[in-house]
Amino acid sequence: MAVDVKVPESGESISEVQIGQWRKSEGDRVEADEVLVEIETDKAAMDLPAPTSGILVKILKKDGEDAAPGDVIAQIEQSNDRGDGGKSKAASEPKAAKEPLKKEPPPAQPERKEPFQKKPPREEPPLEKPPVRKTPDEEKPDKIRVSGKPETDGAEGRVMPAARRLLAEHYLDAGEVEPTGPGGRLLKEDVLRHVERSAEQPQEAPSEAREPAAGEYPEHREEQIVPMSPLRRVIAKNLVAAQQNAALLTTFNEIDMSEVIALRKQHQEAFQRKYSIKLGFMSFFVKAVVEALKLIPQVNAEVRESNIVYRNYYDVGIAVGGGKGLVVPILRNAERLSFADIELAIADFARRAQDNKIDLSELKGGTFTISNGGIYGSMLSTPIVNAPQSGILGLHAIQDRPVVRDGQVVVRPMMYVALTYDHRVVDGSEAVTFLKHIKDVVEQPARMLIEI
Repeated sequence: MAVDVKVPESGESISEVQIGQWRKSEGDRVEADEVLVEIETDKAAMDLPAPTSGILVKILKKDGEDAAPGDVIAQIEQSNDRGDGGKSKAASEPKAAKEPLKKEPPPAQPERKEPFQKKPPREEPPLEKPPVRKTPDEEKPDKIRVSGKPETDGAEGRVMPAARRLLAEHYLDAGEVEPTGPGGRLLKEDVLRHVERSAEQPQEAPSEAREPAAGEYPEHREEQIVPMSPLRRVIAKNLVAAQQNAALLTTFNEIDMSEVIALRKQHQEAFQRKYSIKLGFMSFFVKAVVEALKLIPQVNAEVRESNIVYRNYYDVGIAVGGGKGLVVPILRNAERLSFADIELAIADFARRAQDNKIDLSELKGGTFTISNGGIYGSMLSTPIVNAPQSGILGLHAIQDRPVVRDGQVVVRPMMYVALTYDHRVVDGSEAVTFLKHIKDVVEQPARMLIEI
């Protein structure tokens, strides 16, 4: 009995998926819950397991084709018998039918070998005749016409037949080659020697000739057209929509990371020993963002039709580079998470994002987003709000820069930070206050403990 493999329902907002790479081919045996194919939605990529054990008898949707939730993309013939080496009767019959075709070529092979054994003797004589057969007629020098020039007489015009052919092959005149044969005869060896010497000499003119002229382009210019994946299409759509539907503005500041770096260095060993993970910078910024959102609730709000929706919870999205593109999994109720909880969750997100294992439910919602371009070396950028949110914080690379402290120029590890916000909800003064509070909290980490 054949069992249909269907695209699962991935949520109300998912209306289209794209078939990724099939892990199995038609005729292969599959086990229940074994990964069959990768399916990519507009939220993330996920693996589709086999609903039952058996033989994959038919693939209805190929790699790269689109499908909708509920569509049948393959069929599996249920079978628990592995005595046939993991192939069904239907899969084995085509192979049996092919066996007579495999038996037919052997008798034809001996017949093919005989002609191939006889061909070389017939082909070689013409190639060997010029150097081997030296009849009196061939020993006589010939008068030649090269490059349309008139026939020449005398010692310089006496060219042997083999040399004459080489001259024609290399587009040479007899006068260009120095003869060394008896009586001034031009030999094949003379032409070969001349060609070798020409190849060894620097070829300035050809190199100049290879340079493309004005307006010309190098050869072998290629273009590759690749369809946008559902995830990339939705990312593009959302980013354009955010620019068109929101009044986006960005404000900047810089943070002295000296205190956080010293605190991490002081407690890193004990933290890692207790929680089996390193204490990173992101947990400090998540904590600082929560405190700033409490202070400026407008940044945690969103525009919904003609209303502004305020929230008393803080679901912070962390932008993570995945195998198929940027994804933003959500730290639910970030205000209740400890430093260790945040670091463990972010590490788990990063690992599963690379393997396309992020669940769709982990990408829904979110009230604010943090994007860390500093891990890629970014010094300064203007992040785009993840609609319908009203704010996003961009982190950048930490660099040693000269700053003034107590009237003295000193070097400090500094980081530029950027807040992009929806000006329909957040006023400029509120945005500046929000970012300034993050700066103050990170520069004085002890404030996170007493929530001030």
